[in-house]
Amino acid sequence: MLDNDPLAIMIFDLCVAAGPGKTICPTDAAKAFARAREEDDLAWRGHLTQVRARAVALARTGRLVIYRKGKPADPNDFRGVYRIGLPRGD
Repeated sequence: MLDNDPLAIMIFDLCVAAGPGKTICPTDAAKAFARAREEDDLAWRGHLTQVRARAVALARTGRLVIYRKGKPADPNDFRGVYRIGLPRGD
């Protein structure tokens, strides 16, 4: 499912571009997705829920990690501000 999902691919690619030990903000992914779709400047807001859902799905597969306060969070049970990144070796 995620392999053919343009938003999931974009989130993963942004995390890879950020590099190991770095994370991205969900709003950055939403903004990049809206820009790629040539939507207006505020359209990214409508993609935030989708970004979260794709990030959770990618985290469940182990491809990405949801971080809260710099620490890995349970993708099935987290709230508030979060970031997305590649798995770390810690």
